[in-house]
Amino acid sequence: MQTITTFLTFNDQAEEAATLYTSLFKNSKIGRISRYGEGAPVPAGSVMSVTFQLDGQEFYALNGGPHFTFANGISLFVNCETQEEVDTYWEKLSEGGEKGPCGWLKDKFGVSWQIVPSALGRLLGDKDPQKSKRVMEAMMKMSKLEIKTLEEA
Repeated sequence: MQTITTFLTFNDQAEEAATLYTSLFKNSKIGRISRYGEGAPVPAGSVMSVTFQLDGQEFYALNGGPHFTFANGISLFVNCETQEEVDTYWEKLSEGGEKGPCGWLKDKFGVSWQIVPSALGRLLGDKDPQKSKRVMEAMMKMSKLEIKTLEEA
């Protein structure tokens, strides 16, 4: 059993978000969906929470109302091996949301994501400080990260 689970609180889009996320990542599925009963501050039968897995990692999503919002100080980091993965996650997760700098985006629900090629860590950690500086400078000019451009830096 996973000890720490990411808990995401949405206004009223928990099921929609879980459905989108599980459609994008392999080894992913929706688990339990619970619904509000009579006397709740929302219509009875409305989705209260959704448990789901993304690539085997557990998440819990709650519909908590409009007073809960997501902040930029936390994001979901997606480590990508290929440019195709970067491209796919970047386009699908940013649809209806906002594309930001340096591989960051917000999806249409306001959740922040970092779509990062695994090569970036290796390149930024190069023993040659000039090379790692060039990689950092190249990254700072990008929105979606491009592996080839980073490697050429």
